[in-house]
Amino acid sequence: MSTEVEPIEHEDRWVLNLRGLSVVRISIDFRLTLVLDAGWEVVLEAPARLSTGSIRTGPGLPLTPESQDVAPALPLFGTKVLSAVVFKSGVLRMVFDNGMHLTSSADASFEAWQVTQPRGWRFISMPGGNLSVWSRFGMSGNPQGQAAKH
Repeated sequence: MSTEVEPIEHEDRWVLNLRGLSVVRISIDFRLTLVLDAGWEVVLEAPARLSTGSIRTGPGLPLTPESQDVAPALPLFGTKVLSAVVFKSGVLRMVFDNGMHLTSSADASFEAWQVTQPRGWRFISMPGGNLSVWSRFGMSGNPQGQAAKH
């Protein structure tokens, strides 16, 4: 597990370097927050889905953070991330070593989710289905950390 590798941008998505990181805390208020070791956080503010097995086998279980209806996410505690991808359409997909898949789509009116890293990376699903990406250097190497829309 290397936490030094930066996220990798592709034409339609970013692949995050979360493989092997464990869910060390789950926090619930009007959001569902998965805290990973190495300081990464995954914050869900809009409805999401949790499924097992193949992502195409069924609709999965709903997670509704604003009403604290997130009990199906509790088995994620202690699991390790196998993959984490944020799509430029505003969709987040994560796979865990217990076979669970987390999918959060963009929301028409609100920021649906965000993934943050202590060294400055921030990925946010913007209202309407865009992805905003920040890094400590911005996307053009600017040390002001300005936002870059993708």
